[in-house]
Amino acid sequence: MDKFSFLNAAHTAYFADLYDQYIQNPDSVEPSWRAFFQGYDFGNESYGLNGEIEREDSHQLTDHVHKEFYVVRLIDGYRMRGHLFTKTNPVRERRSYFPTLDIKNFNLSKDDLDTVFSAGEILGIGATTLREIIAHLDRIYCSSIGVEYMYLRNPEVIQWWQDRLNVNDNQPNFSIETKKYILSKINQAVTFEHFLQTKYVGQKRFSLEGGESLIPAISNVLFYSVEKYGVKECVLGMAHRGRLNTLVNIFRKPIKELFSEFDGKDFEDENIDGDVKYHLGFTLDKTYQNGKNIKMNLVPNPSHLETVAPVAEGITRAKIDSDYGGDNSKILPIIVHGDSAIAGQGVAYEVAQMSLLNGYKTGGTIHIVVNNQIGFTTNYLDARSSTYCTDVAKVTLSPVLHINSDDAEAVVHGVELALEYRMRFKKDVYIDLLGYRKYGHNEGDEPRFTQPKLYKYIAKHPNPFKIYSDKLIASGTIDKAYSEGIVAEFKETLEREYEKSRHAESSKVREFMQERWEGFQRQGLEAMLASVETAYPKEKLEHISKVISTVPEGATFLRKAERILEGRYKMVFEEDNLDWGMGETLAYGSLMEEGYNVRISGQDVERGTFSHRHAILRDEKTEERINLLNTNANNSGRMDIYNSLLSEYGVLGFDYGYAMANPNTLTIWEAQFGDFSNGAQIIFDQYLSAAEDKWKSQNGIVVLLPHGYEGQGSEHSSARMERYLQLCGNDNMIVADCTTPANFFHLLRRQMKRNFRKPLIVFTPKSLLRHPRAVSSLNDLATGQFQEVIDDTLKPNKVKKLVFCTGKFYYDLLAEREKLERDDIALIRIEQLFPLHFDKIQEIIDKYPNVETYAWAQEEPKNMGAWSYMLQHMNLVELTVYSRALSSVPAPGSSTRDKSRQQRVIDAVFNVTK
Repeated sequence: MDKFSFLNAAHTAYFADLYDQYIQNPDSVEPSWRAFFQGYDFGNESYGLNGEIEREDSHQLTDHVHKEFYVVRLIDGYRMRGHLFTKTNPVRERRSYFPTLDIKNFNLSKDDLDTVFSAGEILGIGATTLREIIAHLDRIYCSSIGVEYMYLRNPEVIQWWQDRLNVNDNQPNFSIETKKYILSKINQAVTFEHFLQTKYVGQKRFSLEGGESLIPAISNVLFYSVEKYGVKECVLGMAHRGRLNTLVNIFRKPIKELFSEFDGKDFEDENIDGDVKYHLGFTLDKTYQNGKNIKMNLVPNPSHLETVAPVAEGITRAKIDSDYGGDNSKILPIIVHGDSAIAGQGVAYEVAQMSLLNGYKTGGTIHIVVNNQIGFTTNYLDARSSTYCTDVAKVTLSPVLHINSDDAEAVVHGVELALEYRMRFKKDVYIDLLGYRKYGHNEGDEPRFTQPKLYKYIAKHPNPFKIYSDKLIASGTIDKAYSEGIVAEFKETLEREYEKSRHAESSKVREFMQERWEGFQRQGLEAMLASVETAYPKEKLEHISKVISTVPEGATFLRKAERILEGRYKMVFEEDNLDWGMGETLAYGSLMEEGYNVRISGQDVERGTFSHRHAILRDEKTEERINLLNTNANNSGRMDIYNSLLSEYGVLGFDYGYAMANPNTLTIWEAQFGDFSNGAQIIFDQYLSAAEDKWKSQNGIVVLLPHGYEGQGSEHSSARMERYLQLCGNDNMIVADCTTPANFFHLLRRQMKRNFRKPLIVFTPKSLLRHPRAVSSLNDLATGQFQEVIDDTLKPNKVKKLVFCTGKFYYDLLAEREKLERDDIALIRIEQLFPLHFDKIQEIIDKYPNVETYAWAQEEPKNMGAWSYMLQHMNLVELTVYSRALSSVPAPGSSTRDKSRQQRVIDAVFNVTK
């Protein structure tokens, strides 16, 4: 609170007693009270009350003291509730809120309006009349901008807002040049939409009409960020509403290209399917007239609202880490939301919670809500329970500015305030642009079906350009000829570009952030199946092993942690049996020595859900986090690993964005259990599996999904392998299920050693993390490469049945085969499920001349796992399937029943009848 916060809770009778005490002995009063009473005494000079106070004036004085504090409460009321009584809604009557800010609710009356009160000192306007105090408060808190900030708790922040809002009474004070610029951007926004409405009647474009002030808002916030704060780059995430307007009028997308997209022309690149025009991204290097530059990135996005927000944040963090040395003041993330989306989509909450966490913070985001006051057809009263669509901001104690979208100057003034706050405090700030939607959800909809009264009013409502133009003409800033001239000039530009587009034969999809991907090539199946050298010298692996098994000098670890390090040393230097965690850690360490960075995030990833990783150890005395891999003197790269918030959707989106902007960082998201990934299914469906085909956007994100049937119930058994395999098509991603630490080591290294990037889905083990047979030698890492298929070691001529399988189930089958002493059934491990390496599989098939039965065996039910995929794609031989029966759940809740079903599948493989 500010320095007068003590007034809020005090009772007026107490004020009078305290004032009497102050009169008798000023030094006996608490300093903040003393400062207030001194100001009060100064103000009383205008009453002629100086010198000795007569006894008959005592009652008058006490009454005035009481009223001083009533005025203080009035000021506080405006600060806390003024936003509820603003003039921010251009097309609806505001809901009524009680109590109001009427002075009678503060024990004041009309008779007090011309009384001078010292409480004006709190507002920085000195002792003045109540009438002027109210006028001042109305201008600050109840005009075109309503500000929510009193819940922020931090006294410094609250004081900053109060001081800042007092400047110009929170009213814009722009130069003529700035006003003309604002008008020009409003003109571009309005004229562009009118032009499209004329040329492409009924085509979807998700018009910005009713919210056109977004264009001067973004334009000015970018200019101010460069001019005042030295920002070098911006990352903008937004859904489809107003996107085309933003692409053309902010990002300078060639207008003729957009018109070609409206014409539905095919894409010039036959290897991509592209996307609808209002989903595409864009990157621009812009130079202002003052010679200063900014790189601007508009992130491509799907129709799933709010999905782009974590992706944009991840891109921003990647650039902070790699380009700006951790300085988040050099890059500005802006997220544009819809009102229904930010209130209704849970990922908005997830992104808010990420904003101040070490692994995900970006130095504050400017959130701009284009508030149409309506969803597809849903009124805002049915779309949320909260007072405002922006109430998610309160989760992180972020301030909110509610602004009348029709007041262009107020909008620009508001975004300038928001930018100043973000740059000073490095925290999120929200802007609620309250406007309307001129047409239906898309231009083919009829909104009067569901909102007849509202749209009758909207049809008559003037657009923001006319409102602002008329205002500037009335003030003498411009004349009518100027206004008409800039409209005609921009229309002429649009017509010219429209005619150019008539001659284009195709459309193009521009690569997003193309400069980040120089040296990387888009590749297909042939390159995905090509061998890659992933071996790493044994002596270097031994060096890394020593580093990660040694307590650093000066550190003190728990005895249990020391035993972990001793175990690492023993498995490398005494037993030469590396478990899964060791193979994984050496993969990271080897890449770091080669100059690659590693980023891992997810729930409990530092230790690992199954205590296999222990990437971070804590000093027992200081609790300092120590990553032993980062202590390697031979490193050229570093590892950052973060336990995430309990989120899948938001965190995977963030890490996907991180990988999008940083192809030379091995970026990994690990699910706590594989089936938890379904909480992020939108990211898998819309980004990982489809982005390259839609947007030419490569991405090397690695997703680790613990998978395997160990009797843990319907959850935590299956990572739903079938779903990811169903998403595979052509050459869009890689799906693997490794059975040895060495193969996992080579797989991770292969991901970075290629000159292209594809998302990698890995079904990782649980019980195999400590399985005595799921081990590798150091030599297995120091030689060889990733094996897409692993053959058996039986004598080929004896084999009658060739069983293909994947993952942990191999070890269950192997144990049974040894128990039965069968050498007629070969177990072939498919380590890479997509893309299948048919040449290597065929080589193995040809090696076994006497096979009578080819089969696929899995521990999942028949309608799950990889069987449907193998049935569809594995056409080299005719396969028989061994699996659990069709089921609606992945596994039973009873471990006894689970074991029984598992054994029945195993028995079927070996033709055992019981």
